[in-house]
Amino acid sequence: MAENIIAEIQERLFEMQDVEYQAFQCKLMPTVEPDSVIGVRMPQLRQFAKEIAKREDIGDFLEQLPHQYYEENNLHGLIVEAMKDCDLCIAQLDRFLPYVNNWATCDMMSPKIFKKHLSQLLQPIQRWMAAEDVYMVRFGIGMLMKFYLDDAFEPEYLEWVAAIQSDEYYINMMIAWYFATALAKQYDSTIPFLEKRQLSTWVHNKTIQKAIESYRIKDDQKTYLRTLRCG
Repeated sequence: MAENIIAEIQERLFEMQDVEYQAFQCKLMPTVEPDSVIGVRMPQLRQFAKEIAKREDIGDFLEQLPHQYYEENNLHGLIVEAMKDCDLCIAQLDRFLPYVNNWATCDMMSPKIFKKHLSQLLQPIQRWMAAEDVYMVRFGIGMLMKFYLDDAFEPEYLEWVAAIQSDEYYINMMIAWYFATALAKQYDSTIPFLEKRQLSTWVHNKTIQKAIESYRIKDDQKTYLRTLRCG
């Protein structure tokens, strides 16, 4: 019975509760209702995820959406990201992402299996970035940033992200993070997007700010980036 594993998981999560950590987490996640945060530190949650992922009835937990607690969502994300079947992982993400309601759960997930299936992952990434859901878009950009700014990089991927138009803070922040990281890894391909003002003013300036704060950007590059700020 699904109710049995859910009750057991919730009981275990409350056994690991740290009230002070719960208060700290709530301050970082204004989009999450405080009553839905138990307060479990991530190392404990990761260990718990490894333990329960082996259960035969774990599918019952994954089927029960939406979850009641923030930690249940994180547990769900940790179980999905550890899946070794790429098709199954993508299918489970498609089910789960619409229920993600905060940046922390969204950014926590980085399936290792994706490294072996980069060509297969591009279509889901484009689909996620074209979605209406805030955190589905953010996750798509995050995957493009994680897996496609090194050997798998193609200049057109920058165009994909630059084409995203949104008023959502958590999407625009991820776009800025993506371009700042791209400046660190693919500077020559990325700098024209700032020189030609291809990003919104807010994203443009936030990209420059994050790049200047990065230790991976050279000092002469930072000096030039400062001249590109929009007033």
